[in-house]
Amino acid sequence: MAPWTGLWGARAGAGAGAYRGTPVVVKMENPNWSISEISPEDAEDEDFLVSGAGAARRRKGGRGKNAKQITWVLLLKAHRAAGCLASLASAAVTLGAAARRRVADGRTDADAGATPGSAGESPVLRSRFYAFIRAFLLLSLLLLAVELAARFHGWDLAASALALPIIGVESLYASWLRLRAAYLAPLLQFLTDACVVLFLIQSADRLIQCLGSFYITVKRIKPRLKSPALPDAEDPDAGYYPMVLVQIPMCNEKEVYQQSIAAVCNLDWPRSNFLVQVLDDSDDPTTQSLIREEVAKWQQTGARILYRHRVLRDGYKAGNLKSAMACSYVKDYEFVAIFDADFQPNPDFLKRTVPHFKDNDELGLVQARWSFVNKDENLLTRLQNINLCFHFEVEQQVNGVFLNFFGFNGTAGVWRIKALEESGGWMERTTVEDMDIAVRAHLHGWKFIFLNDVECQCELPESYEAYRKQQHRWHSGPMQLFRLCIPDIIKSKISVWKKFNLIFLFFLLRKLILPFYSFTLFCIILPMTMFVPEAELPDWVVCYIPALMSLLNILPSPKSFPFIIPYLLFENTMSVTKFNAMISGLFQLGSAYEWVVTKKSGRSSEGDLISLAAAPPRELRHHPKTGSAPSMEALMVLKEQPSPKKEGKKQQKKHNRIYKKELALSLLLLTAAARSLLTKQGIHFYFLLFQGISFLLVGLDLIGEQVE
Repeated sequence: MAPWTGLWGARAGAGAGAYRGTPVVVKMENPNWSISEISPEDAEDEDFLVSGAGAARRRKGGRGKNAKQITWVLLLKAHRAAGCLASLASAAVTLGAAARRRVADGRTDADAGATPGSAGESPVLRSRFYAFIRAFLLLSLLLLAVELAARFHGWDLAASALALPIIGVESLYASWLRLRAAYLAPLLQFLTDACVVLFLIQSADRLIQCLGSFYITVKRIKPRLKSPALPDAEDPDAGYYPMVLVQIPMCNEKEVYQQSIAAVCNLDWPRSNFLVQVLDDSDDPTTQSLIREEVAKWQQTGARILYRHRVLRDGYKAGNLKSAMACSYVKDYEFVAIFDADFQPNPDFLKRTVPHFKDNDELGLVQARWSFVNKDENLLTRLQNINLCFHFEVEQQVNGVFLNFFGFNGTAGVWRIKALEESGGWMERTTVEDMDIAVRAHLHGWKFIFLNDVECQCELPESYEAYRKQQHRWHSGPMQLFRLCIPDIIKSKISVWKKFNLIFLFFLLRKLILPFYSFTLFCIILPMTMFVPEAELPDWVVCYIPALMSLLNILPSPKSFPFIIPYLLFENTMSVTKFNAMISGLFQLGSAYEWVVTKKSGRSSEGDLISLAAAPPRELRHHPKTGSAPSMEALMVLKEQPSPKKEGKKQQKKHNRIYKKELALSLLLLTAAARSLLTKQGIHFYFLLFQGISFLLVGLDLIGEQVE
């Protein structure tokens, strides 16, 4: 009996021609084959079953079959590459269509700045700043064209070759290289090194603050009451319930006035010991009527609430608060709590803040933390949440614990009225009246407390237009204030360390240097180093340290970790607005004195707070020191009255705006990214590419909600 040669031996015995033309079946479940996966090794391992001519024919047939498989795999790879190119082309076409639609239907940032009542950069600064960016863009395009032409013609001139005689157009290119190496590169390198030093100083300050926050968390340090202030269940009349004035300044904010008034009227505090002032600066008669009616509804429930409207609306929010503090009955109150129109304090807010003033005569301010009802609404609100969580969790808490000083946030805080009066009261000289009064109170020796565990809900701007205007005001005002306060800081009687903290840390480093180097280093110097490669910007400045700083910023909001890269890119994008605002405030340009109310949407995490009137809330029940409780009839009247509707106005069409500076910077960064490929700078290329795309998305208003 002949020995069995196996399946492969049988095929070999049948001859090579018996199986020639056998089709190759390629499964589509895993098209990502590589040539190494189709290896003849396995076939060679089986050749021991076949000997002689059969084995030779077996290897020959295997090679033919592998060649066909390789051909199919290469075709599949080509098909997949074509699909990727088609997807990229489709995305580019879609983006181009979006850009054309934005240009056709949208409004430019120049139009926005020209809108009555809107804030933005001053026209002179806006035109000059945009002209500078546009000129820089045109120059970068010209230099890129020159470098591409030189590369195409093979003008690879080394430093040693520049001394040789060169004629023709190539001599012009050689002259440019000499000029670049001898004059431009040293100057640019000096500017680069200076910005890197500022960057390292600011990063060290950020790291020290994070270490301070970590120490506070580990040691569980937080403000403690000097003495028991609130009553226990057995003796409710022995509590600490001083007279508190609650103010709600608002201006044309009909989306949120109901929620804020309802939340404040439901504060758990003796009725006879607190009064609510609704300070309405609205210039719309319909809005005034709606707010006045809302106040009347709550007055029917027994709430002590007053409506106040100014005839002369000067001084913006500071003028509104100053006018309210001039009322004759204010002298009967010891403390004042301030809430912006979109803030919704919890019922126990006063019980958790006011007791810190008892037996602490040096305490002038108790500031609560903000929380946000719409932080997950879109990408823009998520990125804002990262910034503000770091601001409260780290900056405010560290300064409050170690320095007893921080910038008042303008709302969700309780002031001792005596501290306000001794510090000069509210002033209309800047658009950051909250920081102004905080600095003056600090110079007069008053101490501040920040309560990180007491939160007050509010809204974040959901559109880029609203956020941009808010950031412009927040970054131009401190520079105004710095110019005005520097003589008072120097002449004050506070310690040298506190003067150093105010001048160099609070104002210069965190309010001036931060927006300056962010814009200059990453939007100007970095692209310039691509066209002047003799000046170098290290990889760790471009990538590693910014990534570390972004990681530190995101630690207070760990759920936002997936957004660390968009956060880093968006912060660099916002550096344009912040730098512009800083220049406006520092040099007293027109836009530094403009105030625009941030657009609200009226969101609430608890639904409509007016529904609290469906039953007697715990805050409205009879209190030993309150007097009579509100009647059920009054509550039912409040419930049955319909909510005011927005009548007489059609729904306005939402549209996008075009931000020319951001678009110009996008093209500039993308041009620099293309130039970086010629010098093979990998990290710089990817940073410039993604940063350019980020500027493009913001310039086309593709982040956040559209505005009406």
